[in-house]
Amino acid sequence: MRRRPGRRHGLSLADAAYDSIREAILRGQLKPGVPLSRRRLASELRMSVIPVTDALRRLEEDGLVESRPRAGTRVRIPSRTDVRELYELREALESQSARLFAERATSRERDEIRRLAKHVDELFARLDQESDDTVFRFTVHTTHVQFHMRIAELAASGLVRQMIDRKHVLILNWMFDVVGRRTPLPQHFHASLADALTSGDPVGADAAMREHVRYGLQEISTRIGALAASEWRERRPPQRRKRAASGTA
Repeated sequence: MRRRPGRRHGLSLADAAYDSIREAILRGQLKPGVPLSRRRLASELRMSVIPVTDALRRLEEDGLVESRPRAGTRVRIPSRTDVRELYELREALESQSARLFAERATSRERDEIRRLAKHVDELFARLDQESDDTVFRFTVHTTHVQFHMRIAELAASGLVRQMIDRKHVLILNWMFDVVGRRTPLPQHFHASLADALTSGDPVGADAAMREHVRYGLQEISTRIGALAASEWRERRPPQRRKRAASGTA
């Protein structure tokens, strides 16, 4: 994990810790199930345990980290139910943003989405050849999230966009994708979506986004289900030293 020396760019120590740990999870450097030691993280980030504890609490609220008594904290291993419910939520929110985009986007905005879709497809095609490059993978997924958030922005519904962002549906989907996807995306996967979005047909845009979101769900669910079978390794309580019996020779 990349180290960050305290406050930077006006961030608090807790914010800096949050950003660093979150990025390490999304980059795949901290994989699902990896235990997270507050003391070790604090040492790596060159700060005290207090901001790291706050950062882990926020990451648990985001769904990226999980904790259990006597077992500690680890990068969250989602269940199949988690995956299914997230996809259901994402489908509902993004299909609505697609419908609104088709109704409201200007000609210039439609051209922008076509360009962005083509760029995303080019990045994913390169990723198939450079799958071991974690830095590039991070760039691809960051750009992918930005593409979908831009559709939500241009749908001109602040509440829909806010819900997509606040519920972290794209970020969690990103983590599932990094962990569970092995099959390359079809050619022109995002360009085809953009064609439907820019057609001026709200019903067709809605249907295209639903199909887009559902793609690969079965593969991801199966692979993550295998991960979720792993059990927490609970910490054993420290054994007390036996006191020497008093009065013995």
